[in-house]
Amino acid sequence: MARLDQRILKLEAQYRERVWGGQRLKAANPPIGEAWIAYGPSVVANGPNAGKTVDELIELDGAGLLGAEASARYGKRFPLLIKFLDCKDWLSVQVHPNDEQARRLVGPNEFGKTEAWFFLEAEPDARILAGVKAGTSRDALVAALRTGKVVDVAETLPIHDGDALLIPAGTLHALGPGLLLYEIQQASDTTYRAYDWDRPMSAGRKLHIEESVEVTTTDPACDLARPVVAAPTGAARAVSCDYFDLDLVRVAAGEPLASSTGGRAFHIVSVVDGRVELRSGGEAVALDCFETAIVSGAAGDYTISAAGGTARLLRATPA
Repeated sequence: MARLDQRILKLEAQYRERVWGGQRLKAANPPIGEAWIAYGPSVVANGPNAGKTVDELIELDGAGLLGAEASARYGKRFPLLIKFLDCKDWLSVQVHPNDEQARRLVGPNEFGKTEAWFFLEAEPDARILAGVKAGTSRDALVAALRTGKVVDVAETLPIHDGDALLIPAGTLHALGPGLLLYEIQQASDTTYRAYDWDRPMSAGRKLHIEESVEVTTTDPACDLARPVVAAPTGAARAVSCDYFDLDLVRVAAGEPLASSTGGRAFHIVSVVDGRVELRSGGEAVALDCFETAIVSGAAGDYTISAAGGTARLLRATPA
């Protein structure tokens, strides 16, 4: 049986043009709203597997890349999708199905979409919509969805640098202008748009009113973690749910952080400030700000070192 011959896989970012995007991820016109930094079709940028996709390597050695527990749970499917988002304007007001709804409404092998946000930069007065206002009835929510008045029942939250928020499937939500953030979610891009700020509809930006009625709950969003703070060298849990865990990690110069996958599940490391070096089993990979790597599930022990001053990174693991 083939075995993955690489412990640390640096990934290429894949950029997506969006009408609401900005210039912080990549200078471009039309603007770039999203950088897809880790998912099944991500392309490896280093080592003996350069040019191959994560999905191809899972086919080669699923247990080696995913780890024993993640492979047992997810089989040959990479379970997460991670992005950076640059929001210059409001994103659509939207909602995502849960696992059961996704299988019923989209297809038998589909995941639902629970997601979480970690806010890297927030301009003064930056806001999001998340959940519905307390006391909103099911009938009032449905009426608002069907009449284009959903913003009237949505809860507004102010956002600051370092905030984190879990968005369970079924939660009404929208990102506002002036935000740069990290988004982690189940490996699904099923999005139902409930309202798009009166932008003209196109083939790629349709509204999904009845689907939104079907899946939107009246539950409020989970509380913001505000802000998430890690020790000078150490990790702090930012978000935890049934599908993934997310840690904010800080590493000070000259103080490497020892880490381990334990053979259980892969780690996804994304640098959000400074530069780091990952080392495992004789392999060494340097990551600049906004670069990402997968530490394979079978890698076991690895270290994270800051290359220069203190570095910050986000580390995601499947639950």
